[in-house]
Amino acid sequence: MIASKKREARVRRRKRVRKRVSGTAARPRLAVYRSNRHIYVQLVDDISGRTLAAASSLDAEATASGDKKARAKAVGNLMAARAKEAGIDTAVFDRGGFLFHGRVRELAEAAREGGLRI
Repeated sequence: MIASKKREARVRRRKRVRKRVSGTAARPRLAVYRSNRHIYVQLVDDISGRTLAAASSLDAEATASGDKKARAKAVGNLMAARAKEAGIDTAVFDRGGFLFHGRVRELAEAAREGGLRI
């Protein structure tokens, strides 16, 4: 019962964020999803409904030894590199209802360090 209340609270936060955040081809939405084991991130053009680039902790290039924060940082660096390959330099950050803390924050900071303007 407690888990469902936590999920409902996250969904409410996600809806509140998505009311204001929308991605375009010029400035896509950097959408983050965090599970217990992995972290996933996509650059989404909401107008055409396409994913422009994606990265996750399951990718071979994003392997990092250590804790989940280190893996999230590796995913952020990989996402910044893939965004550059796609010709994207700015994005709108969508934390997906997760608090901007811990793994989500590490991912965002690593993407910024990689050259992606959020």
